[in-house]
Amino acid sequence: MLTLTRKIGQKIRIGDDIEIVVREIRGRQVRLGISAPQGLSVYREELYQQILKEKAEASGEKDSADE
Repeated sequence: MLTLTRKIGQKIRIGDDIEIVVREIRGRQVRLGISAPQGLSVYREELYQQILKEKAEASGEKDSADE
């Protein structure tokens, strides 16, 4: 894992199409802005895990994390 230190307004680039900018820092919270191609989905981790769980339930699979 790459760990970076950035200040407000500084950016991180992923490839040619994804840009992450530090928008605000309040105590222990950091607000990020993400610019990505329209067809690319960007999710918070907890929402992404919920989507995966719902897809697995819809297809009749059991989530191995629940065992």
